[in-house]
Amino acid sequence: MLFDDTYLTITAACEGTFKDRGSKFIAFAYPIKSEAEVKPILARLKAEHTKANHQCFALRLTPDRSVFRINDDGEPSGTAGRPILNTLLSKNLTNVLVVVVRYFGGTLLGVPGLINAYRSATEEALKSAKIAEKNINDVYGIRFDYSQMNDVMRIVKNENLAIIHQQFDAVCEISVEVRKSLTERALTLFNGLQGIKISWLYTA
Repeated sequence: MLFDDTYLTITAACEGTFKDRGSKFIAFAYPIKSEAEVKPILARLKAEHTKANHQCFALRLTPDRSVFRINDDGEPSGTAGRPILNTLLSKNLTNVLVVVVRYFGGTLLGVPGLINAYRSATEEALKSAKIAEKNINDVYGIRFDYSQMNDVMRIVKNENLAIIHQQFDAVCEISVEVRKSLTERALTLFNGLQGIKISWLYTA
């Protein structure tokens, strides 16, 4: 069961193959955290599959699943990237890139055939994927005087918060990761300490 502050993704790269009337569709699925990871993956696959006719892909990003991209790479519009994306949607997966490399077999498959092939190849890849449920976490920056160190670290320990960054000086700074559904409680505890400054940094 998915809660409001969790999402599903894959934990490692995987692949699957689908064949239809001589054409071969090889799907590669990757866990990703940003679009910056996409270009190097596409370049590597292009170098490894120089005789392939198409390299279509779809991706979903962010814990709230709000970012997506599709690319048909020369296939008829809506026959490649969209079926790949729809498979990710049906499985409720995010932070995932799926690239399907096609070797043309000499027989046209038509629009229904292409949609089925790209969807089926994606499903084959995801069959072997290890799927994990991850928490949506907010990261906060906290500034405090050195004299408040014990009080701050007690909250961090008691609430089981992960420290992403820390810098201890006359004025100390830490960045902590808090599960989204628990942020109100943690912020209330920190705000109970006088003079502490808290700022939201990003959602992870």
